[in-house]
Amino acid sequence: MLTRLTGDRAHAEEVAADVFHKLSRRPELLAAQEDLNAWVYRVATNAGLDALRMNARRRRREDAAGLHTNTASPPEALDAILREERRGRVRDVLESLKPRDAQLLLLRADGLAYRELARSLGVEPGSVGTMLARAEAEFERRFRARYGEDV
Repeated sequence: MLTRLTGDRAHAEEVAADVFHKLSRRPELLAAQEDLNAWVYRVATNAGLDALRMNARRRRREDAAGLHTNTASPPEALDAILREERRGRVRDVLESLKPRDAQLLLLRADGLAYRELARSLGVEPGSVGTMLARAEAEFERRFRARYGEDV
């Protein structure tokens, strides 16, 4: 889930290590097995979103300083560049959502069932469908407003 969020496996591993370090400092969570998974997902998602925000600020500073230069890419790399640009756009929109909405979308994309989503977010299972529909609609609205294309 963190690799999908950050787009960088090494960075995702660093974030995950930080999350598990936090867990190691909270022994009471290790005893509460049903709360443990929810806590890990919640903290990992929030840490991943924080990392995205920090990287976005760094990119803006680098762009302002003119550190990024445009270099010609070989034609076979075009598909990879377009995929990475699309991922970046999705990350930017996720970053702009309410943290709970972004977390809900990420966890659902990671394959969690409604019951697991409810437990991870600390909400009633019956409300997950409505929350998910609203989060998806808000994501789509913001993506179209920002990039003017199909989601």
